[in-house]
Amino acid sequence: MTTGGAGEAGSAGPLTGLRFVEMAGIGPVPFAAMVLADLGATGIRIESPRPGLGLGDPTRDITRRGRDAVVVDVRDELGRALVVDLIDSADLLLEGFRPGVMERLGLGPDDCLARNPALVFGRMTGWGQDGPWARTAGHDLDYIALAGALAHIGRAGQPPTPPLNLLGDYGGGSMLLLVGVLAALWEAQRSGRGQVVDAAMVDGVALLMSLFHGVAAQGLWSDEAGVNLLDSGAPFYDVYRTSDGRWLAVACLEPQFYAEWLRVAGLEDEPLPAQYDVAGWPVLRARFAEVLAERTREEWAAAAEGTDACVAPVLSMSEAAEHPHLAARGTFVVVDGVTQAAPAPRFSRTPAAPPRSVEGSSVRALADWGVEPSRVEDLRSRGVLG
Repeated sequence: MTTGGAGEAGSAGPLTGLRFVEMAGIGPVPFAAMVLADLGATGIRIESPRPGLGLGDPTRDITRRGRDAVVVDVRDELGRALVVDLIDSADLLLEGFRPGVMERLGLGPDDCLARNPALVFGRMTGWGQDGPWARTAGHDLDYIALAGALAHIGRAGQPPTPPLNLLGDYGGGSMLLLVGVLAALWEAQRSGRGQVVDAAMVDGVALLMSLFHGVAAQGLWSDEAGVNLLDSGAPFYDVYRTSDGRWLAVACLEPQFYAEWLRVAGLEDEPLPAQYDVAGWPVLRARFAEVLAERTREEWAAAAEGTDACVAPVLSMSEAAEHPHLAARGTFVVVDGVTQAAPAPRFSRTPAAPPRSVEGSSVRALADWGVEPSRVEDLRSRGVLG
């Protein structure tokens, strides 16, 4: 694990030169903005003096890293004018409010694109910009429930298990938003025209389920959870408790990898059911659980080291940062005493800089966006800038 520190915004990475304005929120938008900043884009985050849900000390919120933040009262005419000027000089705007909020603030797509025709206006919601549920509240768990994913995440006979907020907020949300705005920016380079990107978590999660819709269409997937190949139904794609009360992941889907797992486990000569004999899966599961309970997690990890058995220890966040493979790759860094993932993916010619420190709200960034110091001071004196 390496140590990072402060650096210049947009000083390195393939997105150097890209400028974006982020309307502060929670969940997928700040994560998407973090990725853009990690890859070299210069961003400014517009905070509200009336914050919503917070998660403790904002300077320890890793998803805020890499860009400056300014508290602006956008309900005030002068504050709104400042944000409009920032958007005018940006390539991209990111917002995650309910449909209609930006329009009521005078910052909707029609207003912004009229002044900055090449602007890409990235909109992130759970339900989308239209549809019967578009204006109702929701969170990650609601979106993955409606999109048909949550029902399939869980063991047989047990309730569906919330997969943190990785699937809706970040997988179907942030990543879909990033693909959308980068695609629109690519197109804008040729046409000179921006557009609105409507990224909805229900759409993104439904897209992520494409493989399973295809398998189900072939009659190879059951709506019952915990009985299928990738949902803990298969004994060779599951986690098992080891003798020290920890867990080991076994994921040997292909026959050659399964054979290697049997060799590592010392089961290659036992008369076990065939790998894909579904009727024999309970026998395999019981035998695997019995054998795995005989050694510690680390003993099993050592036994499988360097093999193609597709076995890995189940690590906590703190343990993952210390694993030799991840340490060798520099997957995690420490910035201001906070362990966090390094920027990803990696680029051969335009590598990203180490993550910048997470800073509190600052008006210093406004100078970099061409705002005169006298205007900043006036807005501060009026209480428009926090």
